[in-house]
Amino acid sequence: MGLLTLPFRLPFLPVQAVIRLAEVIGGQAERELYDPARVRRELEDAQRRHAAGEISGEELSRIEDEATGSLLRPGPGGAGHGRPGHGRPGHGR
Repeated sequence: MGLLTLPFRLPFLPVQAVIRLAEVIGGQAERELYDPARVRRELEDAQRRHAAGEISGEELSRIEDEATGSLLRPGPGGAGHGRPGHGRPGHGR
């Protein structure tokens, strides 16, 4: 029966390919966004820049909050990667 339906499905194949490509790209971007190694690299870079005097302590704190916040937000699969309630508020800076 596949041979009989192929002429009807043929016009939609490019659209289906584009949709599948978007799903693959979106999945990869999501995995990279919630990757703990990426967050660690960002934090190390921000700390290095702060030590070199390139950014202020306030900006370092903002970068740390943003980077660690991505670990606390729901990621792939819908579950958070961090422990709720253990964020940076009230960290004394």
